[in-house]
Amino acid sequence: MNKELMEALDLLEREKQISREVLFEAIENSLIAACKNHFGKADNIKVEINRETCDFLCYAEKEVVEEVEDPAIQISLADAKKIKSKSKLGDIVNVDINSKEFGRIAAQNARNVITQKIREEERSVVYNIYYEKERDVVTGIVQRFIGKNVSIDLGKAEALLTESERVKTENLRIGDRIKVYVLEVKNTTKGPRILVSRTHPELVKRLFEEEVTEIKDGTVEIKSIAREAGSRTKMAVWSDNPDVDAVGACVGMNGARVNAIVDELNGEKIDIINWDENQGNLIQNALSPAKIVNVFADPDEKTAKVVVPDYQLSLAIGKEGQNARLAAKLTGYKIDIKSETQAKDAYGFRIEDYMDDEDYDEEYDEEYIDDGEYEEGTEE
Repeated sequence: MNKELMEALDLLEREKQISREVLFEAIENSLIAACKNHFGKADNIKVEINRETCDFLCYAEKEVVEEVEDPAIQISLADAKKIKSKSKLGDIVNVDINSKEFGRIAAQNARNVITQKIREEERSVVYNIYYEKERDVVTGIVQRFIGKNVSIDLGKAEALLTESERVKTENLRIGDRIKVYVLEVKNTTKGPRILVSRTHPELVKRLFEEEVTEIKDGTVEIKSIAREAGSRTKMAVWSDNPDVDAVGACVGMNGARVNAIVDELNGEKIDIINWDENQGNLIQNALSPAKIVNVFADPDEKTAKVVVPDYQLSLAIGKEGQNARLAAKLTGYKIDIKSETQAKDAYGFRIEDYMDDEDYDEEYDEEYIDDGEYEEGTEE
């Protein structure tokens, strides 16, 4: 039994997570390469390794001939009978090769073959580990800054947090432990190239999935999410279990669950609202904390007119239009927000008149549409 080789293979399998079979194949190929280096050819060289004992046999298949012209592939009848007494012309005889006879260069080449294979398999193992984590959240440590990009140590590999995927308000320092969203994992000759993000909306979603048991087991579903990284996120949640408060489950006792995520995102505000299949109700929820007088939604055009009390207009729009902008992203509607006074002047009617009209079906006349529709990415 080749005890030293067995121990080495066990260590590589345990530490590098490389299968023993791959390592056996690498050793076999290395010995064949050494034979080719030593004899000039290796087409007739065979290597067999016992997977249980790690003992190996290296031999050359040679044809029995009367006169040897190429000793690498031929053997005389007399020499063949020394190996196998019943040998005759035309037979193939297995001639043992003593690997100890290989020269220094051949041995070095064999070592290089094994080393190269181990490196390739190590890169492949790491790639597979992180490829499975693509579109998921992993924890890493800020390792170094490369210009405005950041190298994140993930343990078995490094990831790149580019400037465009960094939160501008975050002040990262070397040694900081952070959670990142894996955007993409590419396999390259130098190992896996992993791109991660701190700005992606899915980062917030995955953090809630980790923190909130009800989301993890499917009791609560995140229906939509809109985010302006570093500032505010709006998230709409829903549960088909009438006994479950979807928003309450995400907030947690005394806000424990949502606060843990806010801390991870360095104080980013998170608004959690109830999802509603009625688009008017959903838009109203999305514009919280502002109070809404009425919503006129057109599902065909994906537009909505929202009327708020005069004193709530600024709150509904939000600082620099953020509240309305996030509501538009969350719902997928172009939202036009007006105060009661503005609505009266713009549309030429009182909202109360329509609210009292039993026949009003929440649609609005095209003649009353103006140019003030609020779209995602614009400011009123």
